[in-house]
This record gives sequence, C-alpha cells and structure tokens, in this order.
Amino acid sequence: MRTLLVSHREVAGLLPMKECIEVMADALRALAIGEASLPLRQVIKLPGSPNLFGLMPGQIGISARDRHRAALGAKVITVFPGNEATPLDSHLGVVLLFEAEMGRLLAIIDASSVTAIRTAAVSGVATKLLANPEAGDLAILGAGVQAMTHLDAMRTVRTLRRVRVWSRSSARSERFVEKARQKFGITVEQMPSAELCVNGADIICTVTASREPVLLGAWIRSGAHINAVGAALPTARELDTAAVARSLVYVDRRESALAEAGDILIPISEGALAADHIRGEIGGLLMGSDQGRESPGDVTLFKSLGLAIEDLAAARHIYDKGVALGTGIWVSLGGLRET
Repeated sequence: MRTLLVSHREVAGLLPMKECIEVMADALRALAIGEASLPLRQVIKLPGSPNLFGLMPGQIGISARDRHRAALGAKVITVFPGNEATPLDSHLGVVLLFEAEMGRLLAIIDASSVTAIRTAAVSGVATKLLANPEAGDLAILGAGVQAMTHLDAMRTVRTLRRVRVWSRSSARSERFVEKARQKFGITVEQMPSAELCVNGADIICTVTASREPVLLGAWIRSGAHINAVGAALPTARELDTAAVARSLVYVDRRESALAEAGDILIPISEGALAADHIRGEIGGLLMGSDQGRESPGDVTLFKSLGLAIEDLAAARHIYDKGVALGTGIWVSLGGLRET
C-alpha cells in the first residue's frame, strides 16, 4: 500500500490562495448541508507551559455522490507559542488523509503550511461575504505566519488601497514589510501602536498570539469587517468585550465557538451578551440560510477557530493535484495482508 508524502514547500505550490478559498467555501457548504461531521478537537495542555498537543479528526463528503473526492482523517499538531522567537513555526504536525472505501492512508501532508493557508483562506471567504464591496483599507495586528497568508487572502478577495501592520516585535513587523514587498509588490506601513494601525481601516485581521485584547471596540470604524484569528482557547481573546458586543458575529461552526472561543465566551461570562449573539455560520451565509450585514455601517466579525474538515478538504485537493502532477514522495507503509 503506497502513501504520498507532501512537504511544506510542495504544499505551497499545490494550494495557491485563490484555489484554497474555493476549496474552503465548498467545505463549509458541505458542513452546512450535513455532508460533513467532526467532533470537537481534543487538546492536551502540556504541564507547566502554554504548549498544546491537539487532535482534529473529521470526515467530509463520505455520503456525497462524488465519493472519490471524500476526505476522512485528522490533523495531529503541536502548538508551541514560544516558537515565534525561534526558526520553528508555532504550529507543527501532519494531516493524515484516508480514503473512505477501504480505509487506506492516502497521504501524509505537512500541517504547518496547510494550517497557514487554509486559515487565511477561510477568512478570505468570510471577508468576501461580509466586508463592504469597496473595503480596501487593511490593518493587520500581528506579523507572523498568519499575517502573510492573510495579506494574500485579503488581496485575493478585495482591491487593497492601503495596508498597515502592527506587532509587539518591531523587528518582526519590519521583516513582514520587506517580505510583503518582495512577495506581492505591496507597500505595507509599519505602525507604532495597534490603535493607530486600525484607525480608519475597513478590514481588520487580528493574527496575534496574545491572550489579552489587542483590539478595542472604541477603535473600530463603522462599516468595518474583522477577522479574529489568533485566539483559540476559552481563556484567550484578542478583542475586548465592546468590540464583540458592537459586531454582527459569525463563526465557522457555532458548537466549536461556544466551546472554545474566548473572544465570545469571556463576554458571555461577563453577562455582556448571550450565546445567540452569534448571528450565523459562514456555511449558512454561503447557502443563504443565514443573513449577512444589513447596512454599510454594520461592523461584522468573523471569529475563526479552524475546523478539521478545512484541513481535510485542503489535503484532498493537495493529494489529487500531487498525484496528477507527480509531486511528492511515495512510501510503502504496509497494510497488505500476506497471501
């Protein structure tokens, strides 16, 4: 039995942002119509540190007509926030892709690159659906891996007039500015504070490792759209209560958000809002069952957590393209019975 190994560099070539945005939209539609299932992610917190080990299993499209495109598997990943100060990514692991007919392991794919691209692609889907059509003044809080992929996603779905970035590390934001110029030919302004960075912005992406608010509701202009990405624990948040309370809130999955999203759970615990403050899911917006912004002056917020089906849909796309293009390395892992 042969399995395809796909490296970090190969993922980037097989999963360009424009394609990934389309793949993520299809995956979220499948979730909305019941063609996908996934339990809540399982997370082990390592003693005495902020580090995590996570397992994200799921399946998508198993009962659909095009079963050959089905995805079954899991992402197995470590999250070590301290890696931001090292050459290593903070998210390390693999996506394991199985087929649904006989349970064969089809592919082992680098998870760092998949996570970086698909997370930003989902924000791209949300921005395409929720941001005002003329929105193009982008502020990015954070200057790590997700900052660059979010810049790619935002430029894919909107025409950007201005881009600003802020990070607690000026050296990191300087590197981001230079890399954005080299990679995309985009001029990015480095800002001295988060408040100045978001002043007047109509698209805001928070992609930090902070556990305390870096974006305050008082700073947000009317009509802005926010992608809140960095915080993925019940006790961590990037937005203060006022920012969430004044926004029309959308999530990738309601069940996940009410179990894991500190940006929403902390304001609920404070009594500032209720669970029904979540207005809808991105899949519901795509299917027309949930309503988007009602007026140009609404502030919309997409709280991203990341779902296993997003990783698996990306993995299926990568595997199919890899096979067609002859990319990756094939290995034999066993599984055939001796006769």
